Order: sequence, then structure tokens, then C-alpha cells
Amino acid sequence: MHHLAAAKQRGEKITMLTAYDAVTATLLDAAGVDMFLVGDSIGNVMHGHTTTLPVTVDDMIPPARAVARATQRALVVVDLPFGSYEAGPEQALATGVRMMKETGVQAVKLEGGVRVAPQIRALSDAGIPVVGHLGFTPQSEHALGGHRVQGRGDEAAEALADDALAVQEAGAVAVVLEMVPVDVAERITEILRIPTIGIGAGARCDGQVLVWTDMAGMTEWAPRFAKRYAELGRALTAAATEYVEDVKKGTFPDADHSFLE
Repeated sequence: MHHLAAAKQRGEKITMLTAYDAVTATLLDAAGVDMFLVGDSIGNVMHGHTTTLPVTVDDMIPPARAVARATQRALVVVDLPFGSYEAGPEQALATGVRMMKETGVQAVKLEGGVRVAPQIRALSDAGIPVVGHLGFTPQSEHALGGHRVQGRGDEAAEALADDALAVQEAGAVAVVLEMVPVDVAERITEILRIPTIGIGAGARCDGQVLVWTDMAGMTEWAPRFAKRYAELGRALTAAATEYVEDVKKGTFPDADHSFLE
């Protein structure tokens, strides 16, 4: 965790991507990504849900375990899903302990500011590193009225800064800022000792995180803030199409891909 604090002090940007399986984690780890988030976004990205709300702790443990096992250098963070920490510090600690014992990750992440400060404190006091999450918090999207930028206006910006300070003082090692105006994210980054990791919050955060399938172009649609660095979805469809055609025509397997007597 001290590497995160040192990176902020040096002004060195921190990179973070989601990962949900061992194959992807191995490839992204080799690319030099600093942090992996085994996010409850697995519900949307991999499980076909429209929100993260149906995701359970049992859903999160196998992918977190797989990513942790496959990772050699990146710091692995796992989300505590909706309903696994809201009841209070005791529930949060029980969930966090289970995650750490059963997966091998190095940190957990939860959403909220002042309201979850006691949970963050309980986890931190137990030696479990915590990453906070402010701004647009997907687990609260119904209360927020959908995917809306958070922190607009002086009052909302001040409340967001108060939440960020509460998360820090409770012991968090970093905080994700999602869909926050650039000037608000910049101010929070300046007042915090811990790193800020932005997603749709501009370039002035201490680091950036994206869902890896958005970054790699695995789907036709991606959020406006997500730069597509490749079009792997189209490449995969093309490869599968060629495979289907070869099998139908009888040209695969050929002599080069068969065991000959």
C-alpha cells in the first residue's frame, strides 16, 4: 500500500483496470497495470445483469481468487457487493475477512462516504486495506436516478469533498471518483493525502480505472469516458467466423493439426 502513497507524492500516475478471470489478469499484468479491480461490474459485464445489484459475495469469490492467483505484480482489489456491508461495521468486517481469507486479494472496495466511514474504520483497524468509491456509485443508481454526473453545484461538490475526507480519515488507502466534474475531482485530489483513481472524472486524478472490456472494445457500446484502445470484440467474432467456416467446409482439422499414425 505504501507504493500507492509514494506514487501520489511523486506525481506518478496510477493505472487500474478491472479483471474477472485468470487469463485476462495474466495478460494485463504483463502489460504493467498497477492495480486490478475485481469489480461487481462482473454482473453487467459477464453475468448479463443490467445492474450490479444482484451480485453476491459468492459470485465475487471465484473470480477474485482466479485474478489473485494469476497476478504477479499488480495490487488486486475486490468489490464488496451490495448488501454485504450496509448493515454496519460488523457485517462489513465479516465480509472483508471472508474475502481476504478465501481469495488472496490485497484490498477490498466499497461505495459511500460519511455513511460507511464506520465500516471502513472497522476493516482498516483489522488490517484490511480499503479503497473507497465516491461520485456515481453503481450500487445506489436507483437512488441517484440513473447514470448521472455527481458533485455538480457548490453544495454537492462540498458534500462530495466531505465524503472524501471522511473516507480518508476512516483509513482508506485510495478512493475511486466516478463521473465527477473535472474541477471537483481536482480539488478532492489536492486535499487528500491518499490517491484518487478517476473514471469519467478527468485527467487530474492521481490515477485512472476502466472496465477492461470497454478499454479493449469487446462490445459495440462503451461509456463516453472510456477510450477504446482496440477492437478485440470484432477480432474475436472474425476469428470465430473463420473457424466455423473451416469446420463446415472440412478444411479444419487438416494435416498440420492432426495426430498422424
